[in-house]
Amino acid sequence: MEKKDFEAWLDNISIAFLSLTDLQKNETLDHLISLSGAVQLRHLSNNLEILLKRDFLKLLPLELSFYLLKWLDPQTLLTCCLVSKQWNKVISACTEVWQTACKNLGWQIDDSVQDPLHWKKVYLKAILRMKQLKDHEAFETSSLIGHSARVYALYYKDGLLCTGSDDLSAKLWDVSTGQCIYGIQTHTCAAVKFDEQKLVTGSFDNTVACWEWSSGAKTQHFRGHTGAVFSVDYNDELDILVSGSADFTVKVWALSTGTCLNTLTGHTEWVTKVVLQKCKVKSLMHSPGDYILLSADKYEIKIWPIGREINCKCLRTLSVSEDRSISLQPRLHFDGKYIVCSSALGLYQWDFASYDILRVIKPPDFSNVSLLGFGEIFALLFDNRYLYIMDLRTEKLISRWPLPEYRKSKRGSSFLAGEISWLNGLNGQNDTGLVFATSMPDHSIHLVLWKEHG
Repeated sequence: MEKKDFEAWLDNISIAFLSLTDLQKNETLDHLISLSGAVQLRHLSNNLEILLKRDFLKLLPLELSFYLLKWLDPQTLLTCCLVSKQWNKVISACTEVWQTACKNLGWQIDDSVQDPLHWKKVYLKAILRMKQLKDHEAFETSSLIGHSARVYALYYKDGLLCTGSDDLSAKLWDVSTGQCIYGIQTHTCAAVKFDEQKLVTGSFDNTVACWEWSSGAKTQHFRGHTGAVFSVDYNDELDILVSGSADFTVKVWALSTGTCLNTLTGHTEWVTKVVLQKCKVKSLMHSPGDYILLSADKYEIKIWPIGREINCKCLRTLSVSEDRSISLQPRLHFDGKYIVCSSALGLYQWDFASYDILRVIKPPDFSNVSLLGFGEIFALLFDNRYLYIMDLRTEKLISRWPLPEYRKSKRGSSFLAGEISWLNGLNGQNDTGLVFATSMPDHSIHLVLWKEHG
């Protein structure tokens, strides 16, 4: 058939086809298909795929594709990445989707990272770490051996762990290698704190001492308490050392000279914790940048201004029960914005600007659970059997790790948290190093450490 005649015939057929009912159109197509050979059927198949299977990610503008993808959960998105190379490329480049997924898992987001493929990789790493936490596979353990008597005092900073023992010695350990860096002769240690040059110890002999790591020499001796010193803190910039004692007092000392500047009274129980911290919020009583002293006993937390005046007045006293029916556990968190302490009723969080209780967190069977660390996303807790991680956004426990029969202490100095930056959100780099340390009945130190990413 000539081209001109074919075109005229095709026009007539098209007009007739359009006038048919749907059923007649279907019968016509069935008849034409039955008359077609392999070449015609292949042509029909290729054109039907184009007409019926529209790849919306390929056809839509990228902004619209990203908008649609935001409605899918991360697991579905990962499945969609397997559809084709084009889908994988588009989905992997959807930064907002993967950043949101990471935030929902409790991971920190650095908005300065512009690599479009970066956040999908971060999510895959995050989901693996969270699965390890859920399956109790995120941690590993080791031990430090070197003391010959009870280890009562522990303090951790920047990969180094200091231990104070009844064998009249203090040791500084590199947690990553398990090696003892320094070992010096001291008095019996109830509390320790250190920096690169010095060690400060509170003792059962009612004194505080300052020691030089390099020589082991005692550089300062602070005498004045009439009971054991359970907690110490200091600040080189202020040249101040504070100590809490079984004599119900808090003393403020000149760090460089050993002179007692102030004795703070008002506690009616052993002072088991003192914290010297810079304030980060404004209130009627303090401004950002002011140094604040917190002291805690069995029932109360007292807040003091730091100054050299003799008649220092307590700014506020916090408690969880006016009749002292509920006691506080000797673990105090203060970051300059919030105060957190645990009790038999749960975790209490106070706003430091107003001193109001923001919330009380009550996990199951909380009467035996103690606070180790508290952040913006996670809290680290423990009891006599397990170490727990709580997601503070949901107030649910998301992981636990078994603990050995550690040496229990009523005053709580025999165990501590290690690295705590991850409590404000994991980021793929801060889940390393020490998580928890406790002294054991055999005088060793039991360590719980992050396991390296698989």
